[in-house]
Amino acid sequence: MTKTENIRYVAFLSFIAALGGFLFGYDTAVISGTVTKVTSQFGLTPLQSGWYVGSALVGSIMGVSISGALSDKLGRKPTMMISAVLFFISAIGCAIAPNLDILVISRMIGGAGIGIVSIVCPVYISEISTTTYRGRMVSLYQLAVTIGFLGAYLMNYYLLNLSHVFQSSNELMFKIFSTEVWRAMLGAAAVPALLFLTVIFLIPESPRWLIVHLREPEATKTLHNIYKDKKKVQFQINETKAMLQGKEKSNWKILLEPWILRAVLIGAAIAMLGQFMGVNAVLYYGPTIFENSGLSSGDSLFYQSLIGVVNAATTVLAMFFIDKIGRKKLVYIGVSGMILTLILIGLYFFKGQEMGLSNLFLLVCFLLYIFFTAGSISAVIFVFLSEMYPTKVRGLAMSIAGLSLWVGTFLIGQLTPWMLSTLTPAGTFWLFAVMCVPYMLIVWRLMPETAGKSLEDIERFWMKENK
Repeated sequence: MTKTENIRYVAFLSFIAALGGFLFGYDTAVISGTVTKVTSQFGLTPLQSGWYVGSALVGSIMGVSISGALSDKLGRKPTMMISAVLFFISAIGCAIAPNLDILVISRMIGGAGIGIVSIVCPVYISEISTTTYRGRMVSLYQLAVTIGFLGAYLMNYYLLNLSHVFQSSNELMFKIFSTEVWRAMLGAAAVPALLFLTVIFLIPESPRWLIVHLREPEATKTLHNIYKDKKKVQFQINETKAMLQGKEKSNWKILLEPWILRAVLIGAAIAMLGQFMGVNAVLYYGPTIFENSGLSSGDSLFYQSLIGVVNAATTVLAMFFIDKIGRKKLVYIGVSGMILTLILIGLYFFKGQEMGLSNLFLLVCFLLYIFFTAGSISAVIFVFLSEMYPTKVRGLAMSIAGLSLWVGTFLIGQLTPWMLSTLTPAGTFWLFAVMCVPYMLIVWRLMPETAGKSLEDIERFWMKENK
């Protein structure tokens, strides 16, 4: 810890903002334990099942489309509050939905919350963090996402077992916690949503956003809590103001400036490609994939819980290296491992029985895949996106990259059931392995290493690249 930086205060602010990541993770992963039950209850076809999963992603696309404009106009803090309210409404709606249409609409509302926090929370953390610890602090958000995944898997596993013994004279409660336990799985998000809404009141607005909106005294107060050195506070204010000079054009026109457009397109490309490398297929359809390999419903949820544990533990490990060895090296190591494990998973489904491969082999391959994924693309994506855009248009630019991410996620959510049945599981996972290659090439050739650089230094890099 440097003497001029109050890293404990920064960590406190980052932790609160990262709670939005927990809701992101829970609301995203909880669907995996409900797909089979909802499909059976409503008699859904594979495409309809994909739509049930994808409905939240449609909401995410809508949320991410407006999150940048909201956070740039209203502020990062009010935008996080809006997302918390959306999560709460969605959870209650899912728990008491009288029919499939209301369930889908409720999932869309929650999806809008996911889309908003996927942009505003990493941006907020990035803007209040110091250069030395920024990668680690933004990674707190990704860690919260993985803990949300794990929380969803464990909650699904717990509620499934509870449903077998739950007794209540209240018809609605019996339906939620026993006969239609998927309602309890989806509705449990109401508790962390209320917690998130409450604790947001404890944090200040982003100082960089305040400077952009000519509220320098408020920004100075927050920066004094972050930096103990008054000279450092004034230096940070001057740096931010210097990067804003000469930018009287509208935000959309600024985005079309070649050096900014280049960064936006690169960010959008890695955001979308990352979704076609298999991770969301595993997170959404893991229990279904495990069941198709011969496991019972309970065992498949237990396997998925193990995946959640590895996901969270590896993210913690990545946090210790992301600022030391850099974002790009993590990608090189992790994506190489992803390609190998995806090939092995495909081999299991292609020739597994003939080769005498057991379910344990499949589990180990999935756990290794998640290890490499969580330690690379999942750890760096929100760090990259929160760092690489100019302060003036950071929220809007990140919304565009986020939109690409959620469009890719939606397509995977929709297409995975079709791919598993048409391309076979082996062909599906081999396709994911192929999609890893262009991702690594883009990071290698086009992305700067952002570790150890201030947000203003990164902005200068893109300006220099355009000359």
